[in-house]
Amino acid sequence: MSRQTERHSARERDDRTRRTFLKQLSMTAAGFVVGTHPRLPLWSASPSEKLHLGIIGVSGRGGGNFSAVASAGEHIAALCDVDDRKLGIASEGYPQAKTYNDFRRVIAQKDIDAVVISTPDHTHAPATVAALQSGKHVYCEKPLTHSVYEARVVAKTAKSTGLATQMGTQIHAKNNYRRVVEVIGSGAIGPVTKVHVWEGKSWSGGDIPKDRPPVPHYIHWDLWLGPAPQRPYHPCFLPAQWRRYWDFGGGTLADMACHYMDLPFWALHLRHPISVECTAGSPVHSEGTGDKMVVEYQFPARGTLPPVEFTWYDGGVQPAVVKELLPEVGSGVLFEGSKGKLFASYNVYKLFPEKDYEGYEPPLPYIPDSIGHHAEWLQACKTGSPTTCNFEYSGALTEAVLLGNVAYRIGKKLHWNGQALKATNCPEADQYLRREYRQGWLL
Repeated sequence: MSRQTERHSARERDDRTRRTFLKQLSMTAAGFVVGTHPRLPLWSASPSEKLHLGIIGVSGRGGGNFSAVASAGEHIAALCDVDDRKLGIASEGYPQAKTYNDFRRVIAQKDIDAVVISTPDHTHAPATVAALQSGKHVYCEKPLTHSVYEARVVAKTAKSTGLATQMGTQIHAKNNYRRVVEVIGSGAIGPVTKVHVWEGKSWSGGDIPKDRPPVPHYIHWDLWLGPAPQRPYHPCFLPAQWRRYWDFGGGTLADMACHYMDLPFWALHLRHPISVECTAGSPVHSEGTGDKMVVEYQFPARGTLPPVEFTWYDGGVQPAVVKELLPEVGSGVLFEGSKGKLFASYNVYKLFPEKDYEGYEPPLPYIPDSIGHHAEWLQACKTGSPTTCNFEYSGALTEAVLLGNVAYRIGKKLHWNGQALKATNCPEADQYLRREYRQGWLL
């Protein structure tokens, strides 16, 4: 077959794939609308009418989310933060918004249509489930939850209500991820059997300091703790450093894996692993999160797609194949197929061996460009259109991510039954799959 004929055939396949994708997308959208909870009617006004939004968490990542939805022209009806200083600054630009320190009061506000949740991980699930149960659409930062069990509850609750949901993996909306999904789907590197995901960042922790400084007058410490165990205030937790402690976060894996593991989950149609094992890492600490972790996931075959060996590395650890091909790259994803390899970061991708892909023409784009990660969710709130990181998808992604921490903490390979949410060989893993909430807090 001539090269011209090969390219013509490839274009025909691309066109067929694109038509199939668009058909599936339209069916998904239809299913989303039909599946809406009968007690919670879809937005009945014009899509141009403003949503009334509640912003839970107004600084840091919350500030970015707040800015994104506010700049879209929606009505900011409520602002919430446990830090009075940050709340005061945020409210200066939105004097019409009611202000709260307790997210439960935002959810109780009757005129709010949707909430944006950007709190520390340990309060994601309680706020999200309460909002969904009250009939409010939800945008929640990654990871979707603090525990594996919470991720399953959040996904089930979202499905039962039919409300618009989106997890804050903003990179999912970038065109580069879409092009990688298309290249992998076209078979350019052959069936993929191995994936490496590495992140140079480290959020490891250790002992919590024993001194007891006073709680700053502007911090509502008990509300910040929320469902977490009661413990004295310490500035080592705020801001952001809570990620280093199990009571509130999950280290580098919980912070970054939803961004990087998202791409292979999407491209390879992954869902529940069948085994998870942490083969390297710093010594397990009872309070602080781990470092230099290597977590090996095994995913089963999916239809005609082969099983996948999937490995996560953090704290600067990299596999030999990455050191050889990409010695200067601190974070990314490497797909290994039968014909070649594909490296991807947030913004670029590259095929290896380079000589084999000289003159390579990628498939015609068939995944539509995103209107924006936040805009996608806002539109879904109004019209019932689909979102790409809804809680059905991102719940399963979050479960897999957090299972890596469970395997690390338990110190043995987990044989995982995703449907039952159970490590069949390791009942002692249950203690890390879910947690007890402090009295007065519910899921």
